[in-house]
Formats: sequence, structure tokens, C-alpha cells
Amino acid sequence: MRKLSVTLALTCIVAVGLADVAVPAAVQGAATVTSRAHATPSFNSTVWAIAARGDTVYVGGSFTAVTSRGRTFPRKRLAAFSARTGALLRWSPAANGTVRALAVAGTSIYAAGDFDTVSGLRRDSVARIDTSSGRVAPFAHRLTGEAATLAIGNGRVYVGGRFSSVDGVSRRNVAAFSHRGGSLDRSWRPATDARVRSLAVTRSRVYLGGEFHRVNGARGAGRIAAVTPTGGALVRSFRPNAPAMVMDVAVDSRGVYTGTGGPGGRVVAYSPAGRVRWTHLFDGDVHTIAVLGGIVYAGGHFDRACRSTSTIKQLGCPAGYASRIKLAGLDGRGRLSGWNPRANGAVGVQVLAVHPGQRRISAGGAFTRIGGASRERFALFG
Repeated sequence: MRKLSVTLALTCIVAVGLADVAVPAAVQGAATVTSRAHATPSFNSTVWAIAARGDTVYVGGSFTAVTSRGRTFPRKRLAAFSARTGALLRWSPAANGTVRALAVAGTSIYAAGDFDTVSGLRRDSVARIDTSSGRVAPFAHRLTGEAATLAIGNGRVYVGGRFSSVDGVSRRNVAAFSHRGGSLDRSWRPATDARVRSLAVTRSRVYLGGEFHRVNGARGAGRIAAVTPTGGALVRSFRPNAPAMVMDVAVDSRGVYTGTGGPGGRVVAYSPAGRVRWTHLFDGDVHTIAVLGGIVYAGGHFDRACRSTSTIKQLGCPAGYASRIKLAGLDGRGRLSGWNPRANGAVGVQVLAVHPGQRRISAGGAFTRIGGASRERFALFG
């Protein structure tokens, strides 16, 4: 089994037509998410991936057991539970390596990660699973390298990571597959010079975030870029050049958001043209972001956030820091909100996910407590 040390966040976006950037249905209108986490199952190791379909929450990670209502059940890196009741479901496909990304489309859920098999069937880094039965679908491809992130839109399943080929065809760190037929999309051929950590999809663009500096051979596509959803051509009107490694990307009607590492992590908001709208500095990497009702939720291993928004080059916080342990919220102008759940642990939060059609945010990672209450590696807010 391959080992991959990588931080990712799931982006599974349903596009609707709004100007340049399509808006996920889940981020339209106002939303209020409380800081109190609901009672949910607990996991015996890190949660790396979350996806939701209705009231069902699908979870992926490195765990091998899930505890629900006082009983512990074997679940090999994949599990599902009811967000309404908190009860663990029987859905239990088994991956033989860490699941690092999940994305739902219709009655199928796609998984990407370090695995070679799912439920005993050969599946090299990417698999498609039935959302009800857990049956592994005949969607099998050979990747030379590792897949680490997924996004779905435009009839395609987009995959990113660090790989050089798919099914013997050259693909540099990104590839697309037909959602209906499952075949490799030979017309979508963007290429990056280093790892892609996150993807976000709209009707007119696929946003790439990661460690790269070139896309399709072009310089100046520093760590964040947009390509067309059908051919993969670089969108040259979007060239923001992120200040540090991009660990996650999200979109809404106002533009594009990134969570970054570097000397103090930050959340940066860009316009659809790539202009910096605002940036907010933290004292540690921002691993993951999610947007709901105009609020940007951030997760990572930080313990403090600047009390005020900052410039793209700013390293310090003249107004001082406020305590925000592993989780924080920012309003539409980049100002720190009162959302303050307080997760614990050195590593903290690895993934945040919006529940489509619901005023809910899920968090996964290596934490074991939220706001002083036991919440082992998963929390549900809303």
C-alpha cells in the first residue's frame, strides 16, 4: 500500500448559473451554524473526508472502528451515519488504505486515497460505490502515483493528486472521468508541475489548488489556477498567484477562497478575476475551508486568528490575536465572526464539508474534543 502525507479537503459542488462563478445551492441565502456540536459516532483514527446526501453522512479516513451509542463496530476507512438520528448505518465497504476524499453524485459516491482494494476488489486510488448498498461499481483505473482530492460537475469526476499517468495515458496530477460511463476523459488534459491538493468546480471553470507553479507549461500559475471544464485550457484572466501553498479551494457567488499554509496560515478571498478581496491571517496552517450562507469556515492546526483582516503580504497582527482553536468563521468582508467551537489536538481539523440543502457544517480530523465535550475525530454543527 502506498503512503501519502497530504492534507486535503473535499469539494463537491453543484453548479447553478450565476455570472462568472456558479454557486453551490448550499451557499445561497443566509445560514446560521451554532458552535455546539451534535452527538455523532466517534472514530478511532483520523477522519480525512466527508460527503453528505440528504440526511446521510459518509465519512472516510484512516479509522478501522466506529463507536455509536455505546457499541463499537468495525468500519475499514469508510462509514455512514444518519445526521438526523446520529445512528451508524450498515453501509460498510472496506478500503485497505486511507480514504482522503469523498464526493457524491446521484446514487454514487466516489472515493480517492491510498488504497489498492475496496471490499476485496482491485481499485487503484479511486473507486465508485453505491450510496445505499455499499456495492463497489465497475469503475476501475490504473494510476501511476496517488489521488488525493475529488470534485464532481459538468458530467465529470475530476481527480487531483500527484500522479503521472492514468490507464497508461499521460496525466500530470489532474484527470477527469465520465460520471455516466466511467471512462477517462481524453479531451480534458491540463497538467501541473507539482501536486494538486484541492479542486472546486463551477459551470465555466475548474479551480486547482496545491503546490504547483506551472499549469499547461505556463509560468505564473502559482499554487492556484483555473482551467476550462471541458478541454482544460488555462483561464488566463484568473492569475492571482497565491502567497503560499494552497491546501483547499472553495467558491461562492462572490468569488474564490483559499486556505493556505506558509508562515502563518491564512484564508484569502479572490474575485472571479483573481483580485484579492481580503485576507485573514492565523498562527498556523489553514487546512480546509467551507462556505455556507456567505460565511467562510476555516479549520486547521491554528490556535489564534487575527482580530482584523490583513494584507496579502502581512505577517503580523497589529490589532492582536483572538483565540480560535482549530476552527474559525469569517464573514463576507473577512472579519472574524463569533463562531468558536474550540477543537483540541496538535493536528486539529483536516476537513470541513457543507451539507447540500442543509444548514450544517461537518468537521473531521484528529481532534477528540469540541468545546470541552467528547467528539472523537468528527463533529456536526447546525
